[in-house]
Amino acid sequence: MQKLKEFIDNYKDFPKKGIEFKDVLGIMQEPDVFKELIHKMSKSELINNAEAIISIEARGFIFGSGISLYSSKPILFARKPGKLPGEIVKEEYNLEYGKNTLSIQKKALKKYKSFVIVDDLLATGGTVECVAKILRKNNKKISGLLTVVELTNLEGRKNFNFPIESLLQF
Repeated sequence: MQKLKEFIDNYKDFPKKGIEFKDVLGIMQEPDVFKELIHKMSKSELINNAEAIISIEARGFIFGSGISLYSSKPILFARKPGKLPGEIVKEEYNLEYGKNTLSIQKKALKKYKSFVIVDDLLATGGTVECVAKILRKNNKKISGLLTVVELTNLEGRKNFNFPIESLLQF
């Protein structure tokens, strides 16, 4: 999995000054690498220990969908404001560069008791904490967080009391 690093681009001062953005989209331009990554993530115990996957907008959708396909686990989506129809549950969160809100369809959430959260990257943990709050408020179990990249210097992992697996650390 270390070869994944060569497909991750760094952009200094994006989306604002002082942020170094890790862009994982290059992985998708290498189908064999992407397939190997999804296959490996699908075999995680975190996936096995959950009834369903919740992926975080937007890059998390890419990884979550592939994992859902390989693992035969249902997938739900945590989306930004105004993107989901029907009754939703929502929560606000802070990012290292602003604030936002995530929503999950209430009807879909009711179907399952335990979830693994899937995203492309763990930084400060704001979006993950937002999803975790939604799950806790709805009496759901969190089996863990599964990410491609973790920015260890931002120490997002310390904010959680559930298992975290990240394939690459920077």
